[in-house]
Amino acid sequence: MALKRNTKVDASFSMSSMSDMIFLLLIFFLITSTMVSPNALKLILPQSSSQVQAKAITSVSIRKGDPFYYLDGSTQALSRSDLEVSLRVKLSGVEDPTISLHADKNCSLEEVVKVMNIAKDNKWKLILATSPEDKR
Repeated sequence: MALKRNTKVDASFSMSSMSDMIFLLLIFFLITSTMVSPNALKLILPQSSSQVQAKAITSVSIRKGDPFYYLDGSTQALSRSDLEVSLRVKLSGVEDPTISLHADKNCSLEEVVKVMNIAKDNKWKLILATSPEDKR
C-alpha cells in the first residue's frame, strides 16, 4: 500500500494584518494633521495690478503697530539690527539675493523704508509683495 504525503506549499497570503496596519496609520496621520497649526502671520497686503514673478530667497514681514520684523513668516520677533544680522547670515554666499517684503497695508511707511535701506546698504534686491487687485 502506497502512502501519499501531502507536501503542497500553501501560496496564499493573509492581508488582514496588512489592512489593520494601514487603517492604524491612516487614523494616526488624520489625528496628527489636525494638531499641526501653521506659523503664519495674518497680513492684509496692499493691492496692485502688476505682479512680479521673481523668486525671492527669503521674506520679511511687518505688521501694523508692531515695532518688530519677522523673517520667513516665523513668529519670532526680530529688532532692526537682529533682522540685518539674520539676513546677512541667510544670504551669505548667495548670488544675486532677493528679499520679498510683506508689509501690512496699514503699517508705517517708516518701517518699510528701514527694510529698504537694509537691502540697499547690502546691495540686495527687494520685492514689495502685494495682493492682486480686484477687477470689478
